[in-house]
Amino acid sequence: MKFQVEHDALADAVAWVARALPSRPVVPVLSGLRLDAAEGLTLSCFDYELSATTRLPADIAEPGTALVPGRLLAEITRSLPGQPAEFRSDGDEVTLSCGSAEFALVSLPTSEYPELPPAPPLAGTVDGGDLAAALAQVLPATSRDDTLPMLTGMCLDIRGDVVTLAATDRYRLAVRDLHWAPADPGIRAIALVPGRTLADAARVMVPGVPVSVAFAVPDDAGTTGRGDPRPVEGMISFDSGGRRLTGRLIAGEFIKYECRFPAEYGCRAEMPAASLIEAVRRVSLVADRASPVRLTFGSGTVAIEAQTEGRARAIERVAASFHGDEPAIAFNPHYLLDGITAAAGGSGSARHPASSASADGGTAGDTSADGTGEEAAHDGAARPATIRLEFTSPARPALITLAGDEGDDSGSDGAAAGAGGEAADEAAAGRPRPAFRYLVVPLRSPARA
Repeated sequence: MKFQVEHDALADAVAWVARALPSRPVVPVLSGLRLDAAEGLTLSCFDYELSATTRLPADIAEPGTALVPGRLLAEITRSLPGQPAEFRSDGDEVTLSCGSAEFALVSLPTSEYPELPPAPPLAGTVDGGDLAAALAQVLPATSRDDTLPMLTGMCLDIRGDVVTLAATDRYRLAVRDLHWAPADPGIRAIALVPGRTLADAARVMVPGVPVSVAFAVPDDAGTTGRGDPRPVEGMISFDSGGRRLTGRLIAGEFIKYECRFPAEYGCRAEMPAASLIEAVRRVSLVADRASPVRLTFGSGTVAIEAQTEGRARAIERVAASFHGDEPAIAFNPHYLLDGITAAAGGSGSARHPASSASADGGTAGDTSADGTGEEAAHDGAARPATIRLEFTSPARPALITLAGDEGDDSGSDGAAAGAGGEAADEAAAGRPRPAFRYLVVPLRSPARA
């Protein structure tokens, strides 16, 4: 094997594939990154749970295949000078030359490496920017508790041309409706996808570039006790821009998320998104893990407070309109900031969650380009985004949405028509649901001194 490839394309491709490598492989060979030189260069890895494959142009002098330590190759290519890199294999070694630098890597046995999983049947396509933005809103709500695997992933609830993304860690529930182009217009399926798989797939999604979503829906899938189809089993793949990520789906049933949203609330507040986000961020600096952020609504303003007993206290006021008879409520600051930032992030053009939409519970505050959501997508005109907070009492879950988000082009009308339950009730009452909804459990707040 002998080939030459441009450094920048190589470093980017190797870094992306290496992210899918297992941190603790059950056998050493699974730590390898496979190089296939034929008409171009194909980089791939597979650990029986997750597979990443990408193709890039290369000048192939001698076709061949080699398996090298993946993470080491990623570190090497990241540090190489910006010149073409040349690979050549000789026996049990693969030599990498770039400028004046030369590395010799010991080859791993390709005969012991598993065959890459085939691509499942195409289920549908969606714009990469739209899917990336939706994932950025919902992924932070996935759980990190491995004892409940179904909560560590995201539910893709598919009804025709609408995909509903839902995730929960039992303390908050994030739901997003999204239009897509299904291969079968009458498709009805549910898939539970690991959060890590979606976070890694989102890194290659860009606006205007379609993402192909593929999984097998058996003809005899059957239904659950609730009448919904049983979750799809096997593998799911996301293919965009020459990169394909294939992961194993989670076995089990997701919660019946639609019934968790109350039909109505006794209190409603609306606040400017940018000001609210910045105020919560500042006030949260004095809050520890056990300290809530308290919102107290007054005449035309909301007081945002937090304190750590014996250390510090902070308060900031933001303009707000409020209707209801329960003027105070408190939240975990991390959960509150995730919700308001995710809601604001859906108000403008698609955001790319590559740096932060992670399966380890990273905050949604990092997923948008500016964290403010200043643009409105309903008519294309720039306008300040407004956060809507609805709740009934300080002890019952509260709903965070984007004011004016109801019935936009992200699929909420289609989902309401086909979902049944709460969505159908809202549609019948003439209240189309917002495309993004974030339900969060309040915290008890100590009385102010």
